[in-house]
Amino acid sequence: MSPPARRMPATERRELILEAAAKVFGERGYVGATTDAVAREADVSQPYVVRMFGSKAALFEAVLTRSLDRLLAMFRDAAAAFEEERATDPETELALCIGRNYVDLLRDRGILLSLMQAFMLGADPEIGPVARAGWMRVYRCLRDEIGLTSEEVVGILDRGMLINTLVGLRLAADWDDPDVSEMITTAMPQKAGIVRALADERG
Repeated sequence: MSPPARRMPATERRELILEAAAKVFGERGYVGATTDAVAREADVSQPYVVRMFGSKAALFEAVLTRSLDRLLAMFRDAAAAFEEERATDPETELALCIGRNYVDLLRDRGILLSLMQAFMLGADPEIGPVARAGWMRVYRCLRDEIGLTSEEVVGILDRGMLINTLVGLRLAADWDDPDVSEMITTAMPQKAGIVRALADERG
């Protein structure tokens, strides 16, 4: 007789749903996504999703908070790695260290694309205030906690939004176009291979 299947704790199931929701919102946008599509992606029932989060807007806000938490954790990890790198290479720049780590988040398209979706919803009365507060969390973390100047922060945000756009467009699928490969390689010289490999994986 086989042992009974382990019952998944609510915290694990919540994380599973948020991961699925990040993917669905990232691919379909806020308007195109449904709690039913999220439930199918997470392999749970749609009523369970609604029972856990209450509404599509509340689910999206939870996805946004999760994505921002991971983004800020990445910034902190990059700052710690910078201190180690600087010990052996005094020319290392903090902004470049953060940029390299940011590109590594490309492996989780849901995080970056759900953030992009949120930042396009500024006019939404429910999502807009949460998205604006999230954007300022990023700015203040980089300026006040990490210690970058406002100019350096703006430079990182500029590059980050460009990378998000390249990912959202799936531009690496056209890698054989020399202008495409030039743009991607210029945007992320040390990580362009990751973008190309991800495009190949997704066909």
